[in-house]
Amino acid sequence: MKNRRSALILAGTAAALAATLIAAAPAPAAPATPAAQAAPKPASVHGGGTIFFPYSAKDDIRFTVDAVSTPWTRPFPGAEKGLPTDARGRVTISHYFTESGFTATAEAEVDCLVTGGRTASLTAVVKTSNVGWDGKRIGISVQDGQHGEPDRVGFSWAVVNVDVKPDGTVAEGTVGTCMAPAPFTEVTKGGYKVTPAPLAPQPKS
Repeated sequence: MKNRRSALILAGTAAALAATLIAAAPAPAAPATPAAQAAPKPASVHGGGTIFFPYSAKDDIRFTVDAVSTPWTRPFPGAEKGLPTDARGRVTISHYFTESGFTATAEAEVDCLVTGGRTASLTAVVKTSNVGWDGKRIGISVQDGQHGEPDRVGFSWAVVNVDVKPDGTVAEGTVGTCMAPAPFTEVTKGGYKVTPAPLAPQPKS
């Protein structure tokens, strides 16, 4: 009888302990809601490289690009909320002319960026230069090479963007936001990383 009573006491104690442990266990985590999921990365271009430009084959031409998309952050008359392609960042250009020994330089502030797959087009307004480009908007395209392909760069001066006027005179055309030619040169040193992203949805009123 004593042994039976002891067994009942032990059984009751074990049941109470089990109940305590179950009550203290953390509740299962609730499934993540869409709002709790990580936001997609913004479009961006980062890197630097030396290009081969066939019309200046002996020169050293380099581009450094650090640009990230910041949609709807640059309002202007007619687009009070800005544009989905608004961006920020910096572009640095260096062109060493072998024959003269002169190095042309420019630093520009990024104002627009759009991506499509591993290709990006961006524009930037020159803030400082030693060739009289201050205030000029320039366009640059970047292709992030994959599977052994080289990276590529295009730019809106030298061989593109010529404006032929009705009288036959020729001038360099203006560059609108995000306007850049196809990436027509190959990168020989360095490289770029393009992070693509779809255009951002319109902000709520």
